[in-house]
Amino acid sequence: MARALEGITVVALEQAVAAPFATSRLADAGARVIKLERPEGDFARGYDDYVLGQSTYFVWNNRGKESCVVDLKQPEDLALVDAMLARADVFVQNLAPGATDRLGIGSASLRARFPRLVVCDILGYAPDTPDQDRKAYDLLIQAETGLAGVTGSAESGPSRVGLSVCDISTGQVAYSAILEALLMRERTGEGCHIQVSLFDTIAEYMNVPYLTRRYGGREPRRIGLAHPTIAPYGVFQAQDGDVVIAIQNEREWKVFCERVLDDAALATDPRFDRNTARVNNRETLDQLIQDRVGRSRVAEIRRLLDEARLAYGLVSTMDDLIGHRSATRAAVETPEGTVELLAPSVIMNGVRHTLGRIPRLGEHTEALRQEFGQGGVASSAQAMAKGGAA
Repeated sequence: MARALEGITVVALEQAVAAPFATSRLADAGARVIKLERPEGDFARGYDDYVLGQSTYFVWNNRGKESCVVDLKQPEDLALVDAMLARADVFVQNLAPGATDRLGIGSASLRARFPRLVVCDILGYAPDTPDQDRKAYDLLIQAETGLAGVTGSAESGPSRVGLSVCDISTGQVAYSAILEALLMRERTGEGCHIQVSLFDTIAEYMNVPYLTRRYGGREPRRIGLAHPTIAPYGVFQAQDGDVVIAIQNEREWKVFCERVLDDAALATDPRFDRNTARVNNRETLDQLIQDRVGRSRVAEIRRLLDEARLAYGLVSTMDDLIGHRSATRAAVETPEGTVELLAPSVIMNGVRHTLGRIPRLGEHTEALRQEFGQGGVASSAQAMAKGGAA
């Protein structure tokens, strides 16, 4: 099946997570992605060595790309990149603030020279804000946006979300914006300049606690594995494991009382007869539910909830996820062998994307130099690329 972005060329001057996440999704959709790497490589290659000696982050976010080593301090390498951009549809970069401008490949210059080019800058903070020149990394943004402040329990204090949620979310936003820009180009013939920042992405996600505090006058509390404004919605301990139970509306609450708690009168108890009352009396309510769940094993609670068609989730370990009956896996080829990833979530006409292979550092440098008119150039970056591909 033809993929939507076949024929689109993306040049990615990228590192770490946010930009590689975005461009890997473009590659999944059929785009040709040329990944420009410094002579020592994208530093995400060295984050860990858990996947057959390779980095978890790099294997996850760099499938289907071509790796070209360039040293942008060298005029011939900068000329090579310029030749690529002249034929590209999309340029994505997440270097430090101002770096591409100093190299002469900043957004204003590129848009003036290549009007059809879609330029996407992934930043820490939005332009024209006091923090626009600051470096920003995932954990720093989790802290500064208040995300860490509403994560964890009252006892633990502010906590990091257990994955790089700021980088991943910003990469997803950038991917969506690039697709929007390509669609607009089909109508107008013109590219555009996209700017996406980690801070803005997560700050926008924080609108519920923001509105709660600004207009409701309430400071959001850290309540661990529970929902701050819906009850019951949280974790309960059965005899042999934990179950997260979620009740979303009054119809479900009535069914839950009758068929799981075996106490129909609770549904009309004034302490619990509407969601706001249940939230205000959460401790009492949670204890009543815990008393019932605690007398049973997980399988029994699951059976009751399934029969009542009520929502729940099990609290899983990574081993549980590895063996999860609903987990779909996808094979990806790496320089060190085949690896199974958890598959991307999109299913289109019943089919998931086939994932491209992970490139070795500098694997495509020589071929790309030939293609873009530098067949006779033997720069220091090219020499290092050959060493990287050995």
